[in-house]
Amino acid sequence: MTQNKRVPLRTCVSCRENKDKRDLLRIVKTPEGEILIDKTGRMNGRGAYICNKKECMEKLMKNHALDKAFKMQVPNEFFENALKELFSE
Repeated sequence: MTQNKRVPLRTCVSCRENKDKRDLLRIVKTPEGEILIDKTGRMNGRGAYICNKKECMEKLMKNHALDKAFKMQVPNEFFENALKELFSE
């Protein structure tokens, strides 16, 4: 008899939807205070999850949800670099 594995759910800090952890993008505040995109999902630090959609990233920038999640002001350069890195075709 096989047991069903529980799929970890996380909430997008932008649109507040619950989704499978693997479908979301993890953003990390490292112990040194750097804000990075965690493609592996295993980096050390405080993590926040966001949908892998351009609209969610733009909304995140507009409503300062990452500032609240990380209790610090996230620089606009992070969002500009993230948008280029993730959504440039």
